[in-house]
Amino acid sequence: MRTIAAYVGPRATHPVERRSLDGRPLRRGHTGKWRTLLPSRADLEDEMAADRHDTPTPPPGAVDMSVPNPARIYDYLLGGAHNFAVDRETADRVMAAGRVGPKIAWANRSFLRRSVRYMIAEGIDQFLDLGSGIPTAGNVHEIAQATNPAARVVYVDSDPVAVTHARQLLAGNDNATILDADLRDTDAVLRAADATGLVDLSRPVGILLVAVFHFIPDSADPAGILHRYCDVARGGGLLALSHYTDEAYTAEKRERSRIGVQEYQQRTRTAPVPRNGDQLNELLAGLDVVEPGIVWAPEWRPDPGDEVPDDPSETEIRAMVARIPAH
Repeated sequence: MRTIAAYVGPRATHPVERRSLDGRPLRRGHTGKWRTLLPSRADLEDEMAADRHDTPTPPPGAVDMSVPNPARIYDYLLGGAHNFAVDRETADRVMAAGRVGPKIAWANRSFLRRSVRYMIAEGIDQFLDLGSGIPTAGNVHEIAQATNPAARVVYVDSDPVAVTHARQLLAGNDNATILDADLRDTDAVLRAADATGLVDLSRPVGILLVAVFHFIPDSADPAGILHRYCDVARGGGLLALSHYTDEAYTAEKRERSRIGVQEYQQRTRTAPVPRNGDQLNELLAGLDVVEPGIVWAPEWRPDPGDEVPDDPSETEIRAMVARIPAH
């Protein structure tokens, strides 16, 4: 059995991890116990193939390094190098409270990979990745362009670290770019996306809302935001959505989660909003959810060889893909 040491970046505080190509890769977490991070060998191969870069320097004054950021916390949970001490400290404290862990981040990352491959197989060759976060192992353009080199991707994020690093990563790739924008400002995003020339909404498009919509509170009209993007996709296409849920929590887990949410909100000034399957179904009203429907992330069309956990609800992520009707 061959093992490798996976590089987790100069800013990571956890030890360099050893991962087995013949089994689930493991990491020693902050509790001193071994953690399973990746649900499949394919995930490990994606991370090994990813091009690692040094953490970029954002524009002066663009980043408040005293405030943790959800995108950088997500990067840390994936073993990335593009995060600060405040992000790592917050992630560790919230994990200790039982609110979030690497398995959630990796369930989202694996679903992203599979949903993009599904879209490519369905003939989609242009993507709008909303709230894309910091580019790390298995980016949308890497997945899509591995099958179709002409595939085009427009990333959208408002975090300066994510935007700066993505611009460095995408330099020289004429078929991918990133917009510095808030996905909630749909009109501004759509105008900017159109100006790139990479997205033609009269043709089928793949819209990605992966691990981001649970940061949109009800007061911001999440259904209105989602349907605005779908309504302007005149050529139709596919929407991929993954979302945090607490619907399978026990009473004990719910109490630990409440404490963790308070910790997360106090530190990031952002509160994740859990939504259950029925709420997500309402959110997608008017769209045709493809099989297998709204399921736990590991259950959504697993690749051959993927290991679906005995209790997939432990990932705390619901995932789905829906067809956007052409107008």
